[in-house]
Amino acid sequence: MKLENRVEDRDRFLILDGHAIIYRAFHAFPDLTDSTGQLINAVYGFSRILLKSINDFQPKYIAVAFDHKEGKSKRLESFKAYKAQRKPMPDELILQIPIIKEVVEAFNIPQFELTGFEADDILGTVAKIMAQANKKKKKADKILTTIVTGDKDILQLVDDDNTHVFIPGRGKFTQDVEYDETKVQEKMKVRANQIVDLKALMGDPSDNIPGVKGVGAKTAVKLIQEFDTLEKVYQKVAELEFAKNDQKSQLHPVLKGTILTKIIVDKKMAFLSQDLATILLDAPVDFSLEKCIVKDYSKDKVANIFDKYNFVSLKRMLPKDNFEISVQNALF
Repeated sequence: MKLENRVEDRDRFLILDGHAIIYRAFHAFPDLTDSTGQLINAVYGFSRILLKSINDFQPKYIAVAFDHKEGKSKRLESFKAYKAQRKPMPDELILQIPIIKEVVEAFNIPQFELTGFEADDILGTVAKIMAQANKKKKKADKILTTIVTGDKDILQLVDDDNTHVFIPGRGKFTQDVEYDETKVQEKMKVRANQIVDLKALMGDPSDNIPGVKGVGAKTAVKLIQEFDTLEKVYQKVAELEFAKNDQKSQLHPVLKGTILTKIIVDKKMAFLSQDLATILLDAPVDFSLEKCIVKDYSKDKVANIFDKYNFVSLKRMLPKDNFEISVQNALF
């Protein structure tokens, strides 16, 4: 698969959105089973994406963030219907999670998860910490945080100086894409920092974020493109709300008729949706970049896991460990 928008001349901090990649792998890869009949397709898919990301990006730093299975998130506390339409994780996937974490541990990669917080909030918080650290550095020395995920919600974190988002392709005919600010605008039709306000208007069925009932993507895009933020949309709405009926259609081509009425009626829901769509940047993450430095790993330990599940192709993707590198250097 072709990888777009590679940036070669900066150190990378690669952080994987654990559960997003796990779900993507579970649904994208065939129903592989081990000798006992247990499904292992998510283990295979996650491991493949991890290895491909390491080999493609050659990061200096790496980590994985997982959702925590216990505790309600703040979003769920404020809106009980948040993600309510989603089916529980199937048992055949639940059984694969410990194996996936065993693979991550064998690679000597730090894992982050927090009770009451989604992995998104860990990713957002770490991205902000990294961006703040970059302010003190020259442009060439800034570390580029690259979030590996299958979740387009994470695109709101993109900014060219500090954070890119890498979304692996699905299958042979879908490209991997590394999103910078330009790629985000091409995809979403708004800037990365406007995605939350876009969702506040149009909603997001995948997370059961309601938005304004009756306002679709096209209308929401037009409004955010013109007014920049949700707050400014409602400033204009306030002006139009008190205009005479015969003037409203002349004052704005989109904010009129039933659309204007719906936005007025659903104001509270729009701002609730804005909160639900916003990734937190202040989760209590015990984060140290030094602990995320790519370390040597036990290639034998990882190979043994792959042998157990007959992941022959993945063994060929394993990077050299320090022992192999030292032997190679001694010989050549």
